[in-house]
Amino acid sequence: MYLEARARAALTGVLSALRVPSPEQIPIERPPRPEFGDLTTRISYLLAKPMRKSPEEIARTLAAKLSEHPDFEQVRAERGFVNLRFRPEVVWETLRTILKQGDAYGRQALGKGKRLQVEFVSSNPTGPLTVGHGRQAALGDVLAELFSQLGWEVTREYYLNDEGRQIDLLAQSLWARYRQALGEDQPLPEGGYQGDYLIPIGEELARSWGDRYPEWDAEAQTVFRKQAVDRMMRMIKEDLEAIGVRFDVWTREGDLHRRGLVKETLEELRRRGAVYEKDGALWMRSTQYGLARDPVLVRSDGTPTYLMVDIAYHVDKYRRGFDRVIDVQGADHAEEQKQVKLALRILGLPEEFLDYCVHQFVTLKGGEGVERMSTRAGHFIRLGDLIRELGRDVVRYFMVMRRPESHLAFDYELAKKTSMDNPVYYVQYAHTRIASIFREAEKTGELPPAFSHPTELDLSPLTDPAELALIKELDRFPDVLVQAAGFAPHLLCEYLEGVAALFHPYYARVRVLGQGRATPARLALLAGVRLVLRRGLSILGVSAPEEM
Repeated sequence: MYLEARARAALTGVLSALRVPSPEQIPIERPPRPEFGDLTTRISYLLAKPMRKSPEEIARTLAAKLSEHPDFEQVRAERGFVNLRFRPEVVWETLRTILKQGDAYGRQALGKGKRLQVEFVSSNPTGPLTVGHGRQAALGDVLAELFSQLGWEVTREYYLNDEGRQIDLLAQSLWARYRQALGEDQPLPEGGYQGDYLIPIGEELARSWGDRYPEWDAEAQTVFRKQAVDRMMRMIKEDLEAIGVRFDVWTREGDLHRRGLVKETLEELRRRGAVYEKDGALWMRSTQYGLARDPVLVRSDGTPTYLMVDIAYHVDKYRRGFDRVIDVQGADHAEEQKQVKLALRILGLPEEFLDYCVHQFVTLKGGEGVERMSTRAGHFIRLGDLIRELGRDVVRYFMVMRRPESHLAFDYELAKKTSMDNPVYYVQYAHTRIASIFREAEKTGELPPAFSHPTELDLSPLTDPAELALIKELDRFPDVLVQAAGFAPHLLCEYLEGVAALFHPYYARVRVLGQGRATPARLALLAGVRLVLRRGLSILGVSAPEEM
């Protein structure tokens, strides 16, 4: 972005000299091929109409003026585009800027301190987290960190659905396992939870309580409901800890009911004419606003639907003072997402208040390891088991390295490799190799003073095309963070792999130590690469090891 800012400033100056009004945003991009230059602009196409000239003619005029600018080594007009190549001195100044900023490099103030809530995972407490939940956990956590880097005050939140029929079925299923542990032939309830994860809990309760609850009555329901939710939440928190996710706020559905917010929200929708009664139930007039169907908000037995509670929950978020809310959800919630956004619009909330980061599902492909984990859990693969098999770094990286909108086939055989075939190790090895060079430089006495005064660095030995290419790639880091925050954290993975792909051949070909005045300059370059790799991996929640 330093290079982009220099290019934009030069273009603004030329337009001013030509007395041409500058567009509000001057488009500057990376060209599709490096031989076209470092940056390119299509501004000629934006100026064609007001200047009443062809883009090609305007591009030639701009190129002639920009060729006189001291920042550029080469400026060429091609098919209406203006392609720019910087002088090495400008590229070296980019590296100085990166080193000067240090760990603040990439941080921006785009959020201006506004409050953002990211709600993710929010799995019902009916069982441990599965591999599918792992994608949402990693996506939500990385998105939250990206927005934090961009200047938002971020709150990570988990919504705990601890009410309703599913919780009742879980409680009765646990009671059945408890009775089975006491030797009774007690079947699981119809629609109950078949997972083996309830068996050891039932056995533990049987040892502790004996025959205290022989019947499934109101007392047993209350007791086993609490036990079931508490035990499941303990398992969920274990899995979240394993993947490195911690929430700032845990909101329980039961609290929304007790505070009367669900009833209050329903009454406000009714007051605004958005609710009608049919067959003893209450429905929202969604088709009146262009949606495909009218959903039920309150069933005929008087219990609110999940949708009704979710609407009230988002009203609660707004009242808590968040400027923006992002929900990370699976693609199977698409219809409900439209209904919630409609309800909030009817209630007068800003259209931009709620966004959804939608992701597709995860399938785990592999060999014996996958089969072993599946057998251990019963009918699913527990997220914690996958992390224990592969490690947190690998699981987090693999969960975000593909577009959220695309189906993720988690390649277990690739993930368990500890070679550079594994993309996370490929990036980490780059950081490790740089760390080893710095350790060796310290031993040989070639390590210069800390790069606390980068303006004094002599970077003129950095003339190798690979060195200049690395610096130009490091310059992209702040922009990549902005792009990745657009619900595309996979772009950060691709970027880090691209930096590593430039570094590894350079490492194999170029000697850093023992090269006289070139050594401090090359160490400065590697310090910049190490900084960006460490910063990027940290945002992904992945370690940047010194040794591997």
